Amino acid sequence: MFDIDKWQEIFNTIGKNKLRTLLTGFSVAWGIFMLVILLGSGYGLENGVKKEFEGDAVNYITVYSGVTSKAYKGMKPGRHIRFSNDDYDMLKDMENVDYTSTRNRVFRNNLLSYKNEYGTFDIFAISPDYRQVESIEMIDGRFLNKNDMDDYRKVVVLGRLVYEALFKDGQNSINEYVKISGVPFKVVGVYDDPGSDRDLLRVYIPIFTAQRVFNMGDLIRSVHFNIEGGTVAESQKVIEEAKNMLSAVHKFDPEDRRAVYVYNSIENYQQYMSLFAGIRIFIWIIGAGTIISGIVGVSNIMMIVVKERTKEIGIRKALGATPFSIVSLILQESILITAVAGYIGLVIGVGLLELVSMYLPAVDYFANPEINMNVALTATALLIVAGAFAGYVPARKASSVKPVIALRDE
Repeated sequence: MFDIDKWQEIFNTIGKNKLRTLLTGFSVAWGIFMLVILLGSGYGLENGVKKEFEGDAVNYITVYSGVTSKAYKGMKPGRHIRFSNDDYDMLKDMENVDYTSTRNRVFRNNLLSYKNEYGTFDIFAISPDYRQVESIEMIDGRFLNKNDMDDYRKVVVLGRLVYEALFKDGQNSINEYVKISGVPFKVVGVYDDPGSDRDLLRVYIPIFTAQRVFNMGDLIRSVHFNIEGGTVAESQKVIEEAKNMLSAVHKFDPEDRRAVYVYNSIENYQQYMSLFAGIRIFIWIIGAGTIISGIVGVSNIMMIVVKERTKEIGIRKALGATPFSIVSLILQESILITAVAGYIGLVIGVGLLELVSMYLPAVDYFANPEINMNVALTATALLIVAGAFAGYVPARKASSVKPVIALRDE
């Protein structure tokens, strides 16, 4: 039952010791505030890194051709390794690989034009499965397909920013012809990409067509492997197998890291996620330490309160007060200070994160600092429970005081 007299007494005690109560509450509020800010900043870093990964899949491996740095089977170091269409045909049937694609960058004149509109953009010659590497979303038309490759079609897919630069006022681009380095290519699609604007300033053309039109022979700069739901161990197995197959053809040491360069997005992504898991644990340790220091402060203050009110407690017991009523009085005061201070710290911390998220300009690797409200409320609830324990020790001491001894206290 709600005892109004007891609460009036608690508020009266708090009112007589405003500064002491304020400082105690501040230590608790500061602990929750710092925990919220640290967790929010950690999630901001994690969100920023995830945003950087949005433009690409997180389950692919890229193998680039390089230059040998070791002698191997009578072959001298310093040889350029050059991948060809035959290498692509050999690698695309590897086990545990869901998609295999190629990519060449066209470094010739990168001028694109449509009627009187011109622009310089990145031109990539790819195979259709490359769509699995980039998080490409078609907003008009289609992506490149196998028939485009087999028939050496002069077709192109435009990034959204390329489309907006060449086709004004929402003009239809599908089946129109744009010139790439002076060669007409038919537009078959326009794509969007959740990554950076850099990815939207690209155009994609079939690799076989580019090899013919731009005199590339049968050379391929890189090969990409997609592993749906693959683990780091599986990705490393694919890399080892690909290196061994390429080594047998091009005569280089499979352990020569300069002969072929490998980018493993699966491993990189898992490393980032493991790093953030470690950061969250570290943040919780720091935050918990800060909160515990506040709880210790509450406990110390309650010990002082008991000491100051020893005679009063003795009189209460002499008049028939039960140990439970003494304990509940001290506990309620402790919980009140902890709960109010914790809630204030929580509100200020969450409010600050909202302001930062709203007005902070977009930066690399940091975006939308936030905190899971369930986590924040759970931390506050644990803080209140801890506050109850902090008050319990002095409360038990108060309840065990003998009235005769308490009345002698000066």
